[in-house]
Amino acid sequence: MRIIGGTAAGLILKAPKGLDVRPTPDLVRQAVFNSLGARVEGARVLELFGGTGALSLECLSRGAANALCVELSAKHARFIQDNFTSASLPVGSLQIRVQNVATALPQLAATGQRFDLILADPPYGEKNVGRRSTSFAQRLLDDADLPKVLAPEGRFIASAAIEVPE
Repeated sequence: MRIIGGTAAGLILKAPKGLDVRPTPDLVRQAVFNSLGARVEGARVLELFGGTGALSLECLSRGAANALCVELSAKHARFIQDNFTSASLPVGSLQIRVQNVATALPQLAATGQRFDLILADPPYGEKNVGRRSTSFAQRLLDDADLPKVLAPEGRFIASAAIEVPE
């Protein structure tokens, strides 16, 4: 996995071994960033479920003003910091919070922080056949604090597993 655009394009990102992190594939990120276009430049970015920090780093590489990456695992947060350092992006442009997303969102809302782009690639979880989803993505969509941290005219982009009919 690598940064696909901007000043750090081509940088190979480090990821923890094992199945704890499922980085957003290059092709998916390319499609997302093609659709966002110039909206990334100067944006204040919030990445939820940071993993490797690929989404935050891609935004910073493409000219975002700053990014806040929320990641529950301290181990994964160290990978995010190492990837940021390797990318030679502006010092101070990335902040990492080692925290549960469900805890971080109300805290961010309470302090009045607003983001132009909120990006989330949460763990998929189990399939929801014949019932309402209980996935991280659904819980995020149901979170009353999410709209409070999204700036007017901001964009929220999340990935979710889909059930493909056979």
